[in-house]
Amino acid sequence: MFDSLSDRLNGIFDGLRRKGALKDDDVNAALREVRIALLEADVALPVVKDFIEAVRERAVGQEVVRGVNPGQQVVKIVHDHLVETLGSETSDLNLVGNPPIAIMMVGLQGSGKTTSTAKIARWLQGQGKRALMASLDVRRPAAQEQRAVLGEQTNVETLDIIMGEQPVQIAKRAMDRGRKGGFDVVMLDTAGRLHLDDELMDEAAAVRAAANPQEILLVADAMTGQDAVNVASAFKEKVGVTGIVLTRVDGDARGGAALSMRAVTGCPIKLMGVGEKIDELEAFHPDRIAGRILGMGDVVSLVEKAAQTIEADDAERFAKKFQKGQQFDLDDMWAQLRQLRKMGGMDGLMGMLPGVAKAKKQMAS
Repeated sequence: MFDSLSDRLNGIFDGLRRKGALKDDDVNAALREVRIALLEADVALPVVKDFIEAVRERAVGQEVVRGVNPGQQVVKIVHDHLVETLGSETSDLNLVGNPPIAIMMVGLQGSGKTTSTAKIARWLQGQGKRALMASLDVRRPAAQEQRAVLGEQTNVETLDIIMGEQPVQIAKRAMDRGRKGGFDVVMLDTAGRLHLDDELMDEAAAVRAAANPQEILLVADAMTGQDAVNVASAFKEKVGVTGIVLTRVDGDARGGAALSMRAVTGCPIKLMGVGEKIDELEAFHPDRIAGRILGMGDVVSLVEKAAQTIEADDAERFAKKFQKGQQFDLDDMWAQLRQLRKMGGMDGLMGMLPGVAKAKKQMAS
């Protein structure tokens, strides 16, 4: 998602690193380029202004012009403020309270809300939580049937469909089923619209009053650009959003939506969809995302992904085979390639290694 922004920023900072000492003009010129890069990435103008001023103030305060390796110091300052802009700390889902905990999903139509609901439910069940999904969308054709199909695919129970039932009634029935069925979490997938309107907001507010959700997650398409800020602000004001879920992070979005929504609304980005498959969901770590943007890689996420996907039996078998000096055959190669695909393929892995993404692009050109 951040490829274009990462390329621009790395080009700017490469120029700074090559200088033995920096002058004030060098820093100002670099910050002007950073400003242009952020605007091109669809970051909202007020956010860009605040970002540049904060970085400039820190740069002057730490005397980077006369420091040792000043180019690296400027990169560190930008990195630290990127982390602050994205949220400073990882924000987990709030599941503290008496079960069932209601999680209400809101957003515009086409943002990936229904699929994200299934992803989160499956993700929670992987953490030992028993989840129930309910579709409150009575307008979009076959929306409730789609929820039932996703429930079968993810092995997550879904609320049975009663024709003619309205969203508030469905929400109340879902919570009642959750209490009687011993569920830990009830996922309420609300209806979306093609654009913001009073009817959408009124319906969402009524569902919130009926279900009293612990979390209200706004699902936003990362490719929406600056309009995502308007959507996030409207839902925050009318419904009371507690967190954001970014979808299509694996696409060619410029990345400005993530920076802008967090800065403008104050709502943490909690999760992000990194692919179309039902298991392609990750927690949002601001420090790791900032590292990816600045070409520093994300080794921690790489190790976590390896621990989740690599099968222990296969790894032990390969280790013993190599220790004994046995031949590596085509079956072994196929197994290794299968594990590599589970981790996102070669492109996904190389993007998480420091400096490798840049080297890969240089080789391609």
